[in-house]
Amino acid sequence: MGTTGEFRGQALKVVLGGVAAQLGLGCMYLAQTLTPAMLAEFGWSRGDYMTAGSPRTFVAALASPVVGVLTQRFGARPVVVISLVVLGSTYALTSQIDALWQVFALSIFTGIVVAGVGDIAVGTVVSKWVQRSRGLALGIVYSGSNLGGLIVSVLGAWWVVEYGWRSTYLFVGFGVVALLLPVAWWSIREPPAHFDPIEVESLDPSDGIRAAAAGDVEFSEAIRSRDFWVLGIALFFFFFYYIGISANLVLFLTDQGLSIGQASASFGVTVFLGVTSKVGIGVFADRWPAKAALLVNFALVVLASLMLLAIPLEGTLPLFIVVHGVSTAAQNVVYPLFVAERFGTRSMARIYGTLMLALLPGGVLGPIFAGYLFDVRGSYTLVFQIFALLNLLGFVVLCSVRSRERTPLRPRGEVRSQRSGGGSA
Repeated sequence: MGTTGEFRGQALKVVLGGVAAQLGLGCMYLAQTLTPAMLAEFGWSRGDYMTAGSPRTFVAALASPVVGVLTQRFGARPVVVISLVVLGSTYALTSQIDALWQVFALSIFTGIVVAGVGDIAVGTVVSKWVQRSRGLALGIVYSGSNLGGLIVSVLGAWWVVEYGWRSTYLFVGFGVVALLLPVAWWSIREPPAHFDPIEVESLDPSDGIRAAAAGDVEFSEAIRSRDFWVLGIALFFFFFYYIGISANLVLFLTDQGLSIGQASASFGVTVFLGVTSKVGIGVFADRWPAKAALLVNFALVVLASLMLLAIPLEGTLPLFIVVHGVSTAAQNVVYPLFVAERFGTRSMARIYGTLMLALLPGGVLGPIFAGYLFDVRGSYTLVFQIFALLNLLGFVVLCSVRSRERTPLRPRGEVRSQRSGGGSA
């Protein structure tokens, strides 16, 4: 009953607005589908193209702490709305490029978009509105990026064959402004001062509520903690692998003999699996400690990277697609969930935004490393071996992070009596 109580009114609208924002983030997957057509037209090498696109991740990393500060000061709505406007405009301009320097320049703006409509702003505002079912709420919201990625991957694979990659970029950019922007503007709001999601939750008196972790951790205290740096190191390893694979997966699958349509469909499946995995891991984290969800998630990431090494074996590719799609998508949910549990929500935007600086080395270097090492060696074998090793190291270091003890479920009537009677410990 707690879930239905929280998912109503403005809280429900905020969740829907977060989904719209994440659908915009999912449009970033369009580049992977259109890359083969662009390389075929211009004759660029994979390494050069990955380098030209690297500012996107570089800027996203540097912009993340800024997005955290802006979200904490002005709220999530202006951050998300401006980012969607930039996304639509950037895709319209991308449809007109004819040189690598233009790819470089426009990737700067897509980096701003990734930070603005990504996990920080929407994750923070949703976490403020929903407490008891926060895992499920974030799972639903963050699944929007996977749903959007599936749509643009499948639609883009068909559209590029029929009308070309330029028309595809223009069409998707128009859709962002015409469809997603109004929803985000209408839906996303900050909660009023002293808002408590428990008070709007519809529960029987005998039902329980999960009390928040006692005392939010201030930003200055969080960044001095060991756990903050452990989370940052593991996030670096994850981004190095995930973004490196995402940028090269369609190319790798076409090297294995798949057509561009089959490769794009396989990539689309990995993206779509995130819809169910994000919701599933969110539900899991609502019932178990967030650290347990975090470790399960990263164990699956390790397994996926090991499967990648065995793809030439018959039957391995479908298994990799499933495990990779599930595990990499779930990370979007478990990291902000663990940050909220470990440090609280008061400074969550700034803390999580600063952690996202891990994108700077990890996300920038991953695609470049994979692209140039392929150019040198003619295969991705060594790339995949290094990815697997780093993922294993990431899992090991995460085992050392500490969960803050949460107050167990208490009857709703007991909490109300404490508030009305002033019985605080």
